[in-house]
Amino acid sequence: MKINYTLFFSIILATGIVALGFTFLQVVAERNRLHEEVMKRSSLVSKEFASEWLKEPQGENPGRLDTLMQMLSRKYRLAGLACFHNVDQLVYSNMSPDEVLDRTRKDLPASITSDSVSGRFFHAGGKDLYQFIRPVREGAIPNQAVVVYTETGYIWVSLRDIWIRNFLRWIFQALLVSFITVWIVRWSIFTPVNRLVNWMKSVRVGNADPPQHNSSSKFLQPLQTEATRLATAIVEARATAEEEVRLRADRESIWTPARLNAEAKLILKEKKLIVVSNREPYLHVHEGREIRCITPASGMVTAMEPILKACGGLWIASGTGDADREVVDAQDSIKVPPDDPKYTLRRIWLGKEEEEHFYYGFSNEGLWPLCHVAHTRPVFRMEDWNYYQEVNRKYADSILAEIRDEERPFILVQDYHFALLPAMIKEGKPDARVSIFWHIPWPNPESFGICPWQKEILLGMLGADLIGFHTQYHCNNFLSTVNRTLEARVAWESFSVIIGEHRTRVSPFPISISFTMKDYSSLPAYSQTVPGLMKKYGLNASLIGVGVDRIDYTKGILERFHAVERFFEKYPAYREKFTFVQIGAPSRTFIKNYSDLVDEVEKEADRLNRKFQVQGWKPILLLNQHHSHEEIEPFYKAASLCMVTSLHDGMNLVAKEFVASRSSRDGVLILSRFTGAAQELEGSLIINPYDVEEMADAMKGALEMPGEEQRIRMNQMRQTILRHNVYSWAASILKGMEAVS
Repeated sequence: MKINYTLFFSIILATGIVALGFTFLQVVAERNRLHEEVMKRSSLVSKEFASEWLKEPQGENPGRLDTLMQMLSRKYRLAGLACFHNVDQLVYSNMSPDEVLDRTRKDLPASITSDSVSGRFFHAGGKDLYQFIRPVREGAIPNQAVVVYTETGYIWVSLRDIWIRNFLRWIFQALLVSFITVWIVRWSIFTPVNRLVNWMKSVRVGNADPPQHNSSSKFLQPLQTEATRLATAIVEARATAEEEVRLRADRESIWTPARLNAEAKLILKEKKLIVVSNREPYLHVHEGREIRCITPASGMVTAMEPILKACGGLWIASGTGDADREVVDAQDSIKVPPDDPKYTLRRIWLGKEEEEHFYYGFSNEGLWPLCHVAHTRPVFRMEDWNYYQEVNRKYADSILAEIRDEERPFILVQDYHFALLPAMIKEGKPDARVSIFWHIPWPNPESFGICPWQKEILLGMLGADLIGFHTQYHCNNFLSTVNRTLEARVAWESFSVIIGEHRTRVSPFPISISFTMKDYSSLPAYSQTVPGLMKKYGLNASLIGVGVDRIDYTKGILERFHAVERFFEKYPAYREKFTFVQIGAPSRTFIKNYSDLVDEVEKEADRLNRKFQVQGWKPILLLNQHHSHEEIEPFYKAASLCMVTSLHDGMNLVAKEFVASRSSRDGVLILSRFTGAAQELEGSLIINPYDVEEMADAMKGALEMPGEEQRIRMNQMRQTILRHNVYSWAASILKGMEAVS
C-alpha cells in the first residue's frame, strides 16, 4: 500500500511541475500579447488624436477636442487623454488624478526632445495604467505632445484566470492520471509480481506447479523466466534429495545436471571438454528480415545438448544455417543457447562439393545403409571417400588448433561421419583423451566387409581411447570385425583392442534423454482433449496414435502404414474413432532414395485415406514437415499409443521421449525388437516390424489395455529412463575416458 501512495503523490508532483512550467510559459506569452495589443492601440489612438488636434488652431474650438477625446476613450476603452504644449503647459486632459499627470510631466522632456514615441506601464492613483506619449510637430520643432492612458488592470485579471484555470485543470488531470496509472501498474505489474511471489512461496513449501503467465506483463518475462529457473532448480534439488534418500537403501542414485556438473569437474580437473559432430545443436536461418535460431531434429543433439549445458565446454559442428555466418565472431564461434548461454559452438564451413560427397555420399549412401542392413544397398565411390578423408582432416586441424595449449583435453567424437578423426587427433595430440560414440548399429563382420575401406575406418576409430555403442551386441560385432580385418589383439576378457602400445576399450553406453526426478514427479498438466487437438486439422477423432520419425527407410514407416491398414480391416469398430498421426520430418532429400521415400510415404498415406476416410475423419494424418519438440509434445501427451517400428536402429530416442512425456502414467508404447531401446523398455509391447498382423493386433491390444496395466508398464519404463538418463550416460563415458591409462 505504501508504494501505491508513493506512486500516487509522485505522479501528482510530477504533473504539477510540468503544469507549472507550461502555465508559466502560457502566462508570459499571454502577457506579452496583451501588452503588445495595448501598445498598438495606444499608438493608433494617439496618432488619430494628434491629426485632429493639428486641424484646430490652438484654443479656437476646445469643445470639439473634448468631444473627440470622449469618443476615442469610449471606442478604445481608454482611461484618458491629455495634450501638452511644451513640457509644462497642459492644454487638454480628461485624466485624473494629478498623480498620473505628474508622472507624465517627468517623461515628456525626454520624448519631446528626442522627437520619439515612448510608453510606460505603471501604477498610480490606485490603477494599473499604460502611458503612451507621441510628440507633435508644429513647424520644424516638436513642442507639443499627445498622451494616451490605457487602463491595464484587466491584463492582471486575465493572467490570474489562466493560473486558476490551469491549476484546476492540473488537479483534475493529476488525479485522473494518478488513479489510471496506479490501476494499470497494479494490474500489469503488482498483480503478476504478487502472483509470482505467491508461486515462489508455494515452491518453497513444496508446491511444484508451474507459474501462471500473464500476457499483459510480457516485460516481466525475463524476471519470471529467471525466477522459474531458480524455483525449478530448487524443486529439482528437493526432489532429487528425496529420491536419493528413498533409493539409498537400494544403493541407487539419480543423475541430474548438477550432479553431472560436479562429477565432470572432478574428472576433468579444469581440462577442456570438446564435443565434435556433423550436425550443429543450433542453426540460424533468415525468416523475413529477421534471423531466427532453431534446433534441428536430431537424436544426437537431443542427447548431447544437456551434457554441454551441464558441463560447459566447446561443441564443434558444421554450420548449415543460411544465416550462420552472420552471427559468429572472428573465431567462427557463438555462445549458446541464445536465451541462457552455457557453452560455445564453433562452426566449420564445408563447401558444396564437400557436403555432397562427405555427407550425402560416403556417410549417408555408404556407411548409413551399410550399418543399418535395411535392404538398401550401400554405394561406395572413390571420390566420396576422398572427400570423407578431407573433411575429417579439416575437423582434426580445427580441433588441434583449439587444444594446442591444453593438457590432456577430453574430446567426444560423435557418430559415423568422423570414423577417421580419433586417429588424426591422437597423431597431433597424443595426450588427448579421445572417445567416439557410434550412434547407429554396427553390423556383423560379413556385412561390414562390403566397405572397400574397412581397414582405414577401423584404424581411424581405434585411435580413440574409448569406443561406445548402444548395446553389447554392437560392441561384439565391432570386436569381431576388428578380429577378422586387422592384425590386432582383441582382448575379449576386457573388451578392448590392442595395437602396438595403444589400447582401445569398447563398451556399451545406452544413450538416453534428459529426464530427472522433477520430470518424473510432475503431475499431469495436459488438459487439451484429442478432439480439440484434431479440430485444428478439420478432423474428428476420440483416439489417436502417434509416430515421430525422420523420413528414412530404416524407420519402417511404410510397414507401419500397412499395419494401420490391417488394423482397420480387422477391427472396423475403430473406424471414425481412431486416427494415426505420423509426424515425419523430411531428411537428406538430395539423396534419391530419400526423396523417393518421401513420395512413397505420401502416396501410401493418400491411398489408405481414400480407402477408409469419410467426411470429417481419415485413418492417417501425415504431417510431413519439421516440428519442434514443443509442437510434438501435445501429440505425445494426447496419444493412446506410440508406434516405433524401426527396421534397424541403434537406440531410438523417440520411444524414450514418448515415455518421458507421459506424466499421466497412461498410454502404450509399441516398440520394434530391432531397436536398442527394446532392451531397456521392457514395459513396451515388443513387435516385429515386418509382421503386419502382429503390429495390427498390438494396436488393438494397446487401445484396449486396462488402465492399471498401462500405469504399471509406464511406471516401469519411466523409472528405467530416470535411472539411466542422459546425465548418467555422459557420466559413464567421462568415467570410462578417465579410467583409460
